Amino acid sequence: MPQRPAVHLAVPVDDLAAARSFYGQVLGLAEGRSTDHWVDWDFADHQLVTHLVRVAPQPAGTSLVGQHAVPIPHYGLLLDEWRFHQFAERLRSAGVRFDIEPHRRFPGEPGEQWTMFFRDPAGNALEFKSFRDESMVFAR
Repeated sequence: MPQRPAVHLAVPVDDLAAARSFYGQVLGLAEGRSTDHWVDWDFADHQLVTHLVRVAPQPAGTSLVGQHAVPIPHYGLLLDEWRFHQFAERLRSAGVRFDIEPHRRFPGEPGEQWTMFFRDPAGNALEFKSFRDESMVFAR
């Protein structure tokens, strides 16, 4: 039986204990296999691996999207709207500082979406978003 494609994403972190706390406790991801220098996470049925490195990653810069300077690089997930808002509240309750607060982007356009940006303890930027109409994710 064919399986749906899954993404494997590896990100650098400079403190594995901080990564465990953030990804496991704050984001609520289930921990998978691990060693003393990497941890697998269940990222909505995709594999996210935090790899210990000596120096925290440095952002490449930003890219203007709408009215906001979006951090580059970044990664994240598409959520349904209810889950997006529930997740935003979880982050607020945990004291996560947003680079870009949860807000609606491109209202009335095909790509209308809720989006938010924040960083993990190593400085990796994450974006979580929710499209008004999921069939419009790749619409032009």
